Amino acid sequence: MAESKPSYKPALILHGGAGNLKRATLPPELYAAYHASLQSYLRSTHELLKNGASALDAVVHAVSLMEDDELFNCGRGSVFTTAGTIEMEASVMVTSVRDDTANLEGTIKRGAGVMGVKNVRHPIRLARESLLRTGYTVDGKRSNDGGCLHSQLHGPQIEALAREWGLELMSDEWFWTKRRWDEHQRGLKGLEEPISMSQGTVGCVCLDQCGNLAVATSTGGMTNKLPGRIGDTPTLGAGFWAESWDELVPSTHLKPDTPASIGGFIQEAKGWFADCLPPFMRDSHTPLYTSLPSSSPVEHIDRRSEKLPLDHQPPRAQSAFKKRAIAVSGTGNGDSFLRVAAARTASAMLRFSAPGLTLADAVTAVAGPGGELQRSAGQRWKITGEGEGGIIGIEADSTPTASGLRRGKVVSDFNSGGMWRAWVEEDSSGREHERIMVFREEYK
Repeated sequence: MAESKPSYKPALILHGGAGNLKRATLPPELYAAYHASLQSYLRSTHELLKNGASALDAVVHAVSLMEDDELFNCGRGSVFTTAGTIEMEASVMVTSVRDDTANLEGTIKRGAGVMGVKNVRHPIRLARESLLRTGYTVDGKRSNDGGCLHSQLHGPQIEALAREWGLELMSDEWFWTKRRWDEHQRGLKGLEEPISMSQGTVGCVCLDQCGNLAVATSTGGMTNKLPGRIGDTPTLGAGFWAESWDELVPSTHLKPDTPASIGGFIQEAKGWFADCLPPFMRDSHTPLYTSLPSSSPVEHIDRRSEKLPLDHQPPRAQSAFKKRAIAVSGTGNGDSFLRVAAARTASAMLRFSAPGLTLADAVTAVAGPGGELQRSAGQRWKITGEGEGGIIGIEADSTPTASGLRRGKVVSDFNSGGMWRAWVEEDSSGREHERIMVFREEYK
C-alpha cells in the first residue's frame, strides 16, 4: 500500500521484553544473542517500510520473526503454565493520520486480539487475519476496511479459524524449549530465576510512508500462569493501543458562533479529573485542547462550508485543526497493565491534556519510574514483579512541513531493571542510526 509520492519518513521501534534484568546476571554471550536478533529484525522491517510496505504488514513481519526466535517469550519461546502447557496471545491495531482511508486495507482504527492459542506457529498472523476479515461483503466483494469479525477471540474457536484460513500449525513439541521448561520447573519449586525474561512480551510499532500507524504485540504470558489466564497483550487499551484524533491548534481562535462556554467547560473538566492526571499536568494554567465530535458546531459548519460560495466561507482557516495519531505497545507484568488500562491511559493523557504534552511525557507518566504502573503495585513493588514493565510507541501528525517528509517521533520508557528495545533514529545531519538497548545506558 504505497503512494506514488511518500508523505512520511518511515519510523519503527521494537521491544523484546522487560523485567528484572541486571548487568551482573546478563552475561555477554546472552546480551550478544539478543542484540544480534533485534538488530536483524530491525533491519529487515526497516527495509520493508522504506520499500513501501504498509505499517500493518511491517509490524506483523517483525513480530513473526520474534515468534520463531527461542530467545523471546512468544511463539516458539513461550513460557509454560502451571499445567505445563503453552497458551499464547497476540494482537494488532491500526490507525492513520490520513483522512482518505475508506478504501485502504487496515488503516481505519481497529484492533483485534487472540488468546488461548496453542498450535498456531505465528499467533500474530492469526490476529492480523482476525483484524482484516470483516465477515460481510459490499457489492459482492469482501470489504477491506479492517472491520474485523470480533475484537477478541479465544481458544479452540480461533484455532479452528486458523485452520480454515490456511495458517501454519505446529505440534506441541515444536513449541517446547529447554530454557522455558527449566524456568517452569524452577518456578514450581519456588526457586528464583537467575535472569528474568518471563515478562518478555514482544512488540513492534511502525509508521509507514503514507502516514498509517500499526502496533503488533505477542506473548506466551507469565511463567507458571494458571491455564486460561488472559493477560494484557490481547486486551485493547491494556497492552496495546492506536488511535487518531482531530486536534485544535492552540493558536487558533474559536469561531464567533462557537459556544463560549466550551473553553470554560474544558477548564472545569480539568479540575474534575485533576487527581487522575500526572503531577506535571495538574498545576498547568494553560487551556486544554480537545478533539471535537463530528456533531460539534465547528465541525458541522466546516463540512457544510464546502458547498457554500466563496464569499460565504467561514472565517476560520482550514489549518485550525490537525490530525494527530499514536500507537503504543507494552511489555511487563500484564496484570498491572490491565489494572491501569496502561496503553489507553497513556493515549488519553496525550489526547485530553494541556498543549505541549508529548507521547514521551505520557509514556513516562504511565510506565516510567514512579509512574502509574509502579504506583499500582503499592507495597508489592520490587517483591512480586507487579507494576514492572515498559511501553514503546510512535506519534505522528498532519502538520505540513516546509520541505521534505513529515516525521514521526519514536518513544519508550520503563520502570524495571531493563527493557530490550531497538529503533532507528536520525541525527541532525539526516543520517540514520540503529539503536539496540536493554538498560538506560549502553551495555559494557
